[in-house]
Amino acid sequence: MSKKASTVPTPHVIWFGWKLVIILSVSLSVFAILRLHFNSDFSSPVSSIYGSRSRISRGSFHFVGPPKIAFLFLVRKELPLDFLWGSFFENAEVANFSIFIHSAPGFEFDESTTRSHFFYGRQLKNSIQVVWGESSMIEAERLLLSAALDDPANQRFVLLSDSCVPLYNFSYIYSYLMASPRSFVDSFVDTKEERYNQKMSPIIRKHKWRKGSQWITLVRTHAEVIVDDEVIFPVFQKHCKRAPPPDASKGKLNPKLKKQNNCIPDEHYVQTLLSMADLEGELERRTLTYTVWNQSATKMESKGWHPITFTYANAGPQKIREIKDINHVYYESEYRTEWCRSYATSVPCFLFARKFSRGAAMRLLSEGVVGPFDASALLATST
Repeated sequence: MSKKASTVPTPHVIWFGWKLVIILSVSLSVFAILRLHFNSDFSSPVSSIYGSRSRISRGSFHFVGPPKIAFLFLVRKELPLDFLWGSFFENAEVANFSIFIHSAPGFEFDESTTRSHFFYGRQLKNSIQVVWGESSMIEAERLLLSAALDDPANQRFVLLSDSCVPLYNFSYIYSYLMASPRSFVDSFVDTKEERYNQKMSPIIRKHKWRKGSQWITLVRTHAEVIVDDEVIFPVFQKHCKRAPPPDASKGKLNPKLKKQNNCIPDEHYVQTLLSMADLEGELERRTLTYTVWNQSATKMESKGWHPITFTYANAGPQKIREIKDINHVYYESEYRTEWCRSYATSVPCFLFARKFSRGAAMRLLSEGVVGPFDASALLATST
């Protein structure tokens, strides 16, 4: 019985086999590169950071007592409306709120600088010099949030300016905020080319770019995302800068200046960060602070857009009622209407307003706007 001889592969067969291996390896490498590129386009580095982040030093502590609202005042120096806010806090349980103030470095709140004891010693010790339209503004916001997060009882965080006023008493505002598990962040797609800087890519993609009001109200988890951010903030520091203001005396703008990006960090940072962290589904995409903007094209060209200041004359009961009666906000760039609701109940869109002069604030105080209120009235009107 003869035994078959084993066949030895020819050089041609060996070369063909190696060729298949090389083609397969190259194909897998190309596929991996394309997949990595695809993921970098449509997923954000922030979302992965958010998913893996840990705030063991703060977030894991349980607290005793009621949850607090942290009122975060971002001011130039003093608080000109401290008398109104003092009356507001007089009608609140001390255990239900805390106060933090970012003021000019070295400025202290005591009996010589404020009329309300609620603000004594509430200034940050690590405050910085803030310049409007620069990244120092959002850095100051992050410092306020960081300080407030040290108290685990702080569960809501309200950012306020030195010209903000409450439109309701503390009981109503507390019930309104604690009834919602969402943050209130005015956020919409920014379609203007002048704001987004292409140099932000690939870290910040254009389709994730957002704009909105600086005056936000956050739940604790979203405040932590902002403070923990080490990716988006440096990009804003480097590439989000406002353009020089136009000089009306020289006629039209220099063509070179027209090509510059005019990025205002505080109108984009929080909105874009939360968009990139895939958290927009957890937001009420509207602000709780009412503002009237200057609509004069002439003034806009020479001074830029600025909010109108309420005075004693135009802060009467009728105007305040008009603000309180607003129940929806329309966003033209997205053809989106935000109806202001708490679950199935229609609620006022705004809890605060700006900019108010001392005279306007005095009128609010004299007419009892921040006086006692039955919190159950929040759910009295159902749709």
